[in-house]
Amino acid sequence: MHNSALPYADRRIALLTQHGKEQVIAPTLEPGLGCTIEHVSGFDTDLLGTFTRETARAGSQLEAARRKARKGMELSGLDAGLASEGSFGPDPFTGMAPWNVELIAWLDDRMGIEVVGMAQGPARSGHLLNDDWSAVEAFAQRKGFPEHQLVLRPESQDDIRMHKGIADWEQLRHWFDACQAQSTNRQVFVETDLRAFANPTRMHLIEEAAQDLLQRLQSCCPTCDAPGYWIAERVPGLACSACGLPTASCRAEVWSCPRCEYQSRINKATRALADPRHCARCNP
Repeated sequence: MHNSALPYADRRIALLTQHGKEQVIAPTLEPGLGCTIEHVSGFDTDLLGTFTRETARAGSQLEAARRKARKGMELSGLDAGLASEGSFGPDPFTGMAPWNVELIAWLDDRMGIEVVGMAQGPARSGHLLNDDWSAVEAFAQRKGFPEHQLVLRPESQDDIRMHKGIADWEQLRHWFDACQAQSTNRQVFVETDLRAFANPTRMHLIEEAAQDLLQRLQSCCPTCDAPGYWIAERVPGLACSACGLPTASCRAEVWSCPRCEYQSRINKATRALADPRHCARCNP
């Protein structure tokens, strides 16, 4: 891996966001790349999708990040831009805990490359439908309120009468009472506000995704010197130390350049054989 100290010295990079992501992305990327992250406004990114479901996201998470980055480049007139996009769902291990995946897409038309940083981890997300203030209060405490803000609606999760950005206990009680008065069934739907500025746990993962992106951009191709030379594939098949059969453990990495497509294979078998714990035969 060839490293370049400041691969983007003196470049201006557009960042379109209306949810405060520049607060963690710019301080992470600017010192390591030598660039200036220019915060772009003037476009409502909620038009591309909202976590509160009033606007569905078109396409994949990565496609949404690309669209934001392109819009930022268009509005700023710059030839490089970045944008982040988050997704929430069950964890990939048990399927029971809330999980957050954050992507940051970096587009550079001058160099003709796209590089994507990623981070993932447990999320502070969830919802509750209840008519009891004490249950709502307990839910809020579990979700880290008021640092993690909440959204309330009367009646159900699909009610369009929505109150976002609830950030203190007095507001929460006020909107609980107001929503309950509006609700024919006396139920109030409460959910975590997943916008970045309203969810510190998510903002931390966005910062981690920016750190991952920084590492990738600091890794330059040994052939053409383009940033983004990184692992494209991990090859399984390291032999089991007990039975000798191939396992899911990585035996090699394939590194690839996003511009010239140069590739190299790096054997990762620092130990000769895999632990039997990772063998489908020995540990089914």
